[in-house]
Formats: sequence, structure tokens, C-alpha cells
Amino acid sequence: MAHLMVDFIISLDGYASADGWPGFWGMEGPEYLAWLDSDSEKQHATLMGATTYRLMSGFAAQAPDDPGFAQLNNMPKTVFSSTLEAPLAWQNTELVTGDAVDAVRDLKKNTTQPLRTLGSLTLCRSLLTAGLVDRFRVVVFPVITGATGQERIFDEYPDVRLDLVESHTFDGRLQLLEYAPTVLDGPPTTNS
Repeated sequence: MAHLMVDFIISLDGYASADGWPGFWGMEGPEYLAWLDSDSEKQHATLMGATTYRLMSGFAAQAPDDPGFAQLNNMPKTVFSSTLEAPLAWQNTELVTGDAVDAVRDLKKNTTQPLRTLGSLTLCRSLLTAGLVDRFRVVVFPVITGATGQERIFDEYPDVRLDLVESHTFDGRLQLLEYAPTVLDGPPTTNS
């Protein structure tokens, strides 16, 4: 059975991006970039929605020699969309037009290759709510983008308990936090 990880990079205040800021908020460092390029970070299939597909495939087409995009180009990718049409231009990409939760449930049962999301806030929320996410990982960048932040990651999420399974600091400033998530029906009760 495949393992599914939701994987985000975020600002300290929980945004996926910010208007006018460079990629990685301009704070990527050599340790973090080396970790991204490590073999363990390349051995998965990538899941994404249509918006992320349009953005990332556009970047990949503009920078075909960029090592990071070369890695993504070679990975198997599944895109969930009711608006895109097959065949998709980005190599190694399969389009799924049906229900993403059902498709990912089937992928988890019928494959062994690890699955990981890329961006795709709505898709990630749906998969977490359905109880399909085995790990929830964030890399927190030490910036607050209150005035320019876009795409608040955790809006409309259910209540979730997160049990820390791994943490790491990159370049003395970036925090990787990996959790095992448990979706809750509501706030936990306490026994007095």
C-alpha cells in the first residue's frame, strides 16, 4: 500500500505564497537545496490539481535545463482536474478527471510507490479530510507575509491533531516539521 504525504512550504503565518516575494521567500540555503536534491526526495509520484499543474508545467517549460525541474519532469505526476484535457503537455503526467479522493484511495491500494502532493491546497484539504494522508509535512520559512500573503493554507481545514514524527533545521533558519495527522470530529475533550 502506498504512503501519502501532504507537503507544503509556508510562511510563519501560514501562507503558501506572497505577492512580490521571490520563490522560497528568498531564503533557500545550501542545506535546504541539497536536501531537496537528495535521492530520498525524488522517489515518489507527485499529485497535484489543475492550478498547480498550470503553474509548474509553465515554469518547467521556461526552464528545461533547471535541475529542479529536470527532476520534476522525470517523476510520475498525476493531475486531478475537470477543466484540463488529455493529453497533457508535461511529460510523465497522467490526467484524472474523476473524483480525486476515490482515485487516490485506489492509488494507495494498488501501488507501492510513495505519493506526495505538490501545492494544490484544495486537493490536500480533500485528501486530509477523507483520512487518506499518512504524513503532513511543512517547511516553515521565517517570514511573516501579513500584508502580501496569498493562499492561506489551513483555511477550511477540519480540526486535526498532529503528532510530530520528524523535525530538522536547514541553514540555521528553515524548520521542517513532519507529523502523523489524525482528523478530529471536533475539539478534543479533557478528562478532569
